[in-house]
Amino acid sequence: MNKKLLAIPVVLVALAGAVWLARRDHPEKESALVLHGNVDIREVNLAFNASGRIEQVVVHEGDRVLKGQLLAKLDTTRTGLALDQAKALAEAQRSQVAKLKTGSRPEEIRRAAAERDAAQAAAHDARQFHERQLDLVARHFVSQQQADSAKNALDGALQRVKAAEEAYRLAVLGPRKEDLVTAQATLTAQDAAIAGLMHDIAEGDLYASDDGVIENRVLQPGDMASPQKTVLTMALTDPVWARVYLPEKALGRVPASARATITTDSHPDRKYEGWVGFVSPTAEFTPKNVETPELRTSLVYQARVFVCDGKEELRQGMPVTVTVDYDQPPPEGRPCAKGQ
Repeated sequence: MNKKLLAIPVVLVALAGAVWLARRDHPEKESALVLHGNVDIREVNLAFNASGRIEQVVVHEGDRVLKGQLLAKLDTTRTGLALDQAKALAEAQRSQVAKLKTGSRPEEIRRAAAERDAAQAAAHDARQFHERQLDLVARHFVSQQQADSAKNALDGALQRVKAAEEAYRLAVLGPRKEDLVTAQATLTAQDAAIAGLMHDIAEGDLYASDDGVIENRVLQPGDMASPQKTVLTMALTDPVWARVYLPEKALGRVPASARATITTDSHPDRKYEGWVGFVSPTAEFTPKNVETPELRTSLVYQARVFVCDGKEELRQGMPVTVTVDYDQPPPEGRPCAKGQ
């Protein structure tokens, strides 16, 4: 009986040793991956798409702005005056086009007809006077020179008749099509000039490209601005993500869009929900052509864990701890994020 009692501890020790060996040879898989990284926020350098002197900057550092909100203005006085001039020229040209399209007015046609009739009457008088001069020359009452002068006057009257008849015909036909096409092309060019000046004036206003927070006022009212000069820098409020690095052995166990939990030292009791939105397809460092098992375990891949809520509490570069449960079922769609 004593031998049996002594055998029990030996059996238990043997069982414990077997369990330890089994766990050593087949270690249990970790249930979650803990990563350390930093908060990343996209920044935008805002600049005018035109050159000029800054008239007004309506925001300050720390102001939260919405997409499409006015941030700054250029002095566009000269451009506005040029626009007024261009509009006046275009209006005059538009009247000219309308005139050509309408054609000759009835009054103009009647005036051309009257001038033609007057020229014909004058030519008839000149012909009668010339005939009388010829008769007087034949009877030796006047000199041949007077007859020649009457002939020249008749020829001039006949030419004026032809000119009057052509003027009447043109009045009836109206403007030439080529003149109308030229006038319309000129009007189109002037309208394009107006559109260009209006575009220049519109580009004198600087708007927020997205929701964000103003970080720096680089230029002030009175400074000269250009497309190459940053006026304001803005941090976007969405998306906000944590930049972390996945070890190579975790790649197969962290699916795309996997849910994650983010914590910070600033708010240790607060857990931020997030999701894995991006994993780099390449290692952070270029591996050798042939990797040993030891080298493969040291490879890391950059990843972005997007934050779902509480983004206003996170700041650029803030250290964070990210926890991702292994072997999650693939989620349907992206849990929460505006985009990458």
